[in-house]
Amino acid sequence: MEYDELQSIYAGAEYYWGTEPNALAERALEYAPEGDSLAVVDVGAGEGRDSVLFAEAGHDVLAVDVSPNGLAKAERLADDRGVELSALQGDVNTLALDEPVDVFYSIGTMQYLRPELRERQFAHFRELTVPGGVHALFAFVDHPDVPPAPDWGDNEHFYAPGELPGYYDDWELLFSREFTFDDDSGGEPHVHAAEEYVFRNPPAE
Repeated sequence: MEYDELQSIYAGAEYYWGTEPNALAERALEYAPEGDSLAVVDVGAGEGRDSVLFAEAGHDVLAVDVSPNGLAKAERLADDRGVELSALQGDVNTLALDEPVDVFYSIGTMQYLRPELRERQFAHFRELTVPGGVHALFAFVDHPDVPPAPDWGDNEHFYAPGELPGYYDDWELLFSREFTFDDDSGGEPHVHAAEEYVFRNPPAE
């Protein structure tokens, strides 16, 4: 989706994607380092359903999204749930983290990272992740039997199957799955092909 589309769908009072967290967010918590008040960055936080889950677990959460309307909803949801989070308007293509991260999480946003910038941005995100920290990522992949979704924008870019692990070849692979799923975003039923991963930065010796 383009920026204006995201702003529009997040402008309504209702939560476009709902308020229940994704299964990948729950999995990220399962694999997260032990300890209280971990630093969690949710890139593409949207309306905050996963950011709020991390905050409810007692962690310090930075919700990043390109849409101010989405971030306003994320803050509202956090307030309704009695937790706090920090919000930052940002684009995954230019996002520069300046504090160490324990958990880097992204679902539904990595396709906006332009192919020519992926090596640089993944290297930056890895560099800011503490030893033992984890990255939990979802990516839409190019599949010969699955056409692009009807609301797929010109600013969205598929990953090649198995591409994501190539950016983490010196990290531990904790979880992976390849799957297709039905969706009706944009008002027209369609199918997506995707991959999910959890990687761990090797703990310091």
